[in-house]
Amino acid sequence: MIRRPLLALVLACVFARPGLAHEFWIEPSEFQVETGAELTAQLRVGEKLKGTPQAYFPNRITRFEQRYGDVALPYEGRLGDIPALAMQPDRDGLLVLLHQTAPSTLDYKAWEKFQAFADHKDFPDIRERHLTRGLPLDGFTEIYTRFAKSLIAIGSGAGTDTASGMETEFVALTNPYTDPITDGIAVQLFYQGQPHPNAQVEIFDRAPDGGVTVTLTHTDAQGRALIPVKSGHDYLLDAVRLRPYDGPEEAVWESLWASLTFAVP
Repeated sequence: MIRRPLLALVLACVFARPGLAHEFWIEPSEFQVETGAELTAQLRVGEKLKGTPQAYFPNRITRFEQRYGDVALPYEGRLGDIPALAMQPDRDGLLVLLHQTAPSTLDYKAWEKFQAFADHKDFPDIRERHLTRGLPLDGFTEIYTRFAKSLIAIGSGAGTDTASGMETEFVALTNPYTDPITDGIAVQLFYQGQPHPNAQVEIFDRAPDGGVTVTLTHTDAQGRALIPVKSGHDYLLDAVRLRPYDGPEEAVWESLWASLTFAVP
């Protein structure tokens, strides 16, 4: 395990405000580990499954948990740790790592950058909604929060993913390590505890040679999506909810980012 507090502090300062449409995800050292073996996981911000590792800073974390079904155990690291998580899971089954960031803000000086982000995340009516609210086309702020999960097989990997109560999240309806995957991996997207229908899901597929392909799908009326998968590949799913902000911060829009990572044996 690498611990570089000074380097972590520098990185955190430089990458505190990720660029447009940058994903946030949990990337374990391995998606399948033996019970009792060491497991580390990076928190990454970037694009196309290439990103900068984020250090463990408690003031930037709202929740950090290891979950087996409905059993949740909080994770506490050491200030500045990179990787942000290091543990030796001693329980056989499907381990779900969960991480919720503290809210952060991003200032937009030009409308075009916000429009590009909204277009990429499938909000084509954003300009009309913005102007209807009487907002300026430049000099405004967005607040955003990340809700990340990762599925890891410990030993047999048997078990199920469950809803954790985060404001938005993916729940895997298929266990990629134990269930048949001929038809793909079924997931369900939730927002405020309810299925999130017709939401864009961005699928990042990394092959064994490191090549990454990106495709899009949408959830159905029940918030479900079927993700086609290939053996030996690992995956990142990403979905964004963009809504008007009504809170204490000086922001006018709020984005909520859900991500899920897993691998297929």
